[in-house]
Amino acid sequence: MAAEVKTTCPYCGVGCGVIATVDEAGAVSVKGDPEHPSNFGRLCSKGSALAETIDLDGRLLYPEIEGERSGWDEALDLVARRFSETIAEYGPDSVAFYVSGQLLTEDYYVANKLMKGFIGSGNIDTNSRLCMSSSVAGHRRAFGADTVPGTYEDIELADLVVLTGSNLAWCHPVIYQRLAAAKMARPNMRIVVIDPRRTMTCDIADLHLAIRPDGDVALFMGLLAHLATSPAIDQNYIGAHTDGFGDAFAAAAALDINDLLERTGLPAMQIREFFRLFETTPKVVTCYSQGVNQSSSGTDKVNAILNCHLATGRIGRPGMGPFSLTGQPNAMGGREVGGLANMLAAHMAIENTEDRDRVQRFWDSPVIAAKPGLKAVDMFQAVADGRIKALWIMATNPVVSMPDADSVENAIAACPFVVVSDILKETDTTRHANVLLPSLGWGEKDGTVTNSERRISRQRSFLDIPGDARADWWQLAEIGRRMGFAAAFDFDAPAAIFAEHAALSAFENNGSRDFDIGARAGMSGGAYDELSPFQWPQAAGTEPSITRFFAEGGFFHPDRKARFVAVKPPATDRTNAEYPFTLNTGRIRDQWHTMTRTGKSARLSAHIAEPFAEIHPRDAIETGISSAGLVEIDSPHGKAIVRALVTDRQARGGIFAPMHWNDQFAARARIDAVVAPVTDPISGQPASKNVAVAVRPFRATHYGFAVSATKPATPDAAYWALAKAAGGWRLELAFGETVEDWTAWCRAVFAIPAEIEPLGYADRQSGDLRLAFFDGEVLLAALFLAREPVAVARNWAISQLSASHGDLRKRFALVAGRPGAGRPDPGATVCSCFSVGVNQIAAAVRGGCHSVEAVGKETSAGTNCGSCRSEIGSIIDRCLAAAAE
Repeated sequence: MAAEVKTTCPYCGVGCGVIATVDEAGAVSVKGDPEHPSNFGRLCSKGSALAETIDLDGRLLYPEIEGERSGWDEALDLVARRFSETIAEYGPDSVAFYVSGQLLTEDYYVANKLMKGFIGSGNIDTNSRLCMSSSVAGHRRAFGADTVPGTYEDIELADLVVLTGSNLAWCHPVIYQRLAAAKMARPNMRIVVIDPRRTMTCDIADLHLAIRPDGDVALFMGLLAHLATSPAIDQNYIGAHTDGFGDAFAAAAALDINDLLERTGLPAMQIREFFRLFETTPKVVTCYSQGVNQSSSGTDKVNAILNCHLATGRIGRPGMGPFSLTGQPNAMGGREVGGLANMLAAHMAIENTEDRDRVQRFWDSPVIAAKPGLKAVDMFQAVADGRIKALWIMATNPVVSMPDADSVENAIAACPFVVVSDILKETDTTRHANVLLPSLGWGEKDGTVTNSERRISRQRSFLDIPGDARADWWQLAEIGRRMGFAAAFDFDAPAAIFAEHAALSAFENNGSRDFDIGARAGMSGGAYDELSPFQWPQAAGTEPSITRFFAEGGFFHPDRKARFVAVKPPATDRTNAEYPFTLNTGRIRDQWHTMTRTGKSARLSAHIAEPFAEIHPRDAIETGISSAGLVEIDSPHGKAIVRALVTDRQARGGIFAPMHWNDQFAARARIDAVVAPVTDPISGQPASKNVAVAVRPFRATHYGFAVSATKPATPDAAYWALAKAAGGWRLELAFGETVEDWTAWCRAVFAIPAEIEPLGYADRQSGDLRLAFFDGEVLLAALFLAREPVAVARNWAISQLSASHGDLRKRFALVAGRPGAGRPDPGATVCSCFSVGVNQIAAAVRGGCHSVEAVGKETSAGTNCGSCRSEIGSIIDRCLAAAAE
């Protein structure tokens, strides 16, 4: 009988509940948990494809020392000895942990306890520094604690939802679906999107403000000045529950209208409409994400937004409040246990003497970190200059995700001792490890995560543990024991860690701190196993409930009042004559972080299969960049080569490129190698959305596309991008010089046996070449070459990997690169869930399906996760416009 396990999705901060089913044969399927209060059964495309990402291909299954397999005792003894020796010789600040929002709370807790309470250094930071630390800093400045006031329900209850710096449709798809459903049910709801790009989220927007990069501070300063002279101002709330309004208003009022228009780049009419909507709509929620946080003025952006909600008292009540949308599945859990270098566990402050004493007494630790440690960018600079001599990286890939990524790679490569805990053996980071430790992946590990609305949910194991892989908390606890702290790290299961974490949250609290889950202290293993999703706080003696903060004040500064923060607009333009474009980096719909998980799914790679850069059509013309050509992006820090996507969704002067691609999937596409290590001075968060770059066409002698039944070897090509495909792999190519023997090249890259001869043709005049290799009726590989980007029906060519080719006509059709009569090409994939292509959707529109719902009924596209509905709507609009011409 098939076994069902309720667990939580490992992707974004929405924290969707998942039901994983393992049948008698061991096959896994997933579906949304209809009882989980975050998603009520919904899943996005990534969550729907989770079962396709849990194979053991490429897994790190055993500890390794200097590339050789070892046992756990040998590896752990070495790590403990090298860290202990380094500390003894150079002090506790000579070592560091760099951890991840992919860790479970229990892993995070043990890491923080070991570093801050027993090693005695603050040098533990997390990749959450790259996505959420400006929110943390803004919350702490305004509220006195890192408190998210509201809930997901508020987004549905609001009459006005402002989405600033958030491509909700692609980055938090299930929340987008909830918002879209609420707007459909209440058409009078208004949605404002503030984003330099016209993203897919704009499809449900009543107003899109195409703001200049980093214009947000000025916009919300202008809004505060407007609100202060309007009926929306709540003087009673300001007087009773806040401090500093006068200074904040004076700073905002000093920004004149001309300066506001210049800094935002917005028409006056649009600004007035936004201010009017905010003023006249009491139930307003402002959701913000990476477009706000990933900025050198990110903390001021957050406080500019919070100022507007404090000034109107629109906080902590149903349908009202600021809402930080968390990037990672457990960024919030990491913040709760002090995973950031400048925080202590349970939302206590490392700079606070009483908090340090309290945590040290609770842990009974020999020392406690007396000052904040190094934040991520500073940490890797300290690795580079030799201050940090031993580094442990857990569940993250900084050689891809850190700004100035080439310098980060060089620093890690030169570090005397590097430990990496990961589930994959080969990543851009693991190649520089002295010691590799195999960790558990999703479906194998057991613990808790906290989502954006403060809801704690269980991740449960349902897969057998592969090889000698072990939980991250176990690895850390073993090192703690070997370093001489056995009693403090005598954990036998994640339940014991969670119980200690809960007890610390309640220790000497008495309502003085926001984070309190004392009701879960002392929880038994059985109760932990059965733990249902609950929202914090839940103090001892209370029952779970939906909780909002600050409707009646009760902030966490000593006087229990919030602080208005006087901000000033930053310089927004970093471009110059040499680097005249502004690069904005981010996510796409179907990939996640550095693709170590999503890159395993053919379905997820079908939507967008290679790295790209969006560029405005007029910018493309002026720079000589052609649609679907290759573009080189460079800055003083590095270069990348990606495919050009020419689109008017991108504003002039701007470039958008996703951050996912790495050296396992592309030749030179690590976009963070281009990003400067510029950070917010308060939060330390990198400015990944405003980078001065140059762009130019990348010239190639030949362009290529290939399909292969087996994973190709790394090709000798100036550009390549590899993606999993149905039945095998797909490969995009570009060459800087002509290859003399293409058949030999194919044999080397695709491992074609010598006895198999190709079927194909070559046209010397046009430069076109086609080669296909068959083993009986099975296609092994096919290569298509041209002097311009190859015009081949890609999805159809991929489908030939799974087709039978006994018919010679089918072989010749493949060599021709297009399906024969009666075999339509589905076109580029739009709906990943059902593998529906753009040509199929366009055909449905021509057949009379003029709504997203009608297309869904005809093709199934958009009827599962719904992440592609906005894209389907765009296709419908284009088809109807073309038909009307």
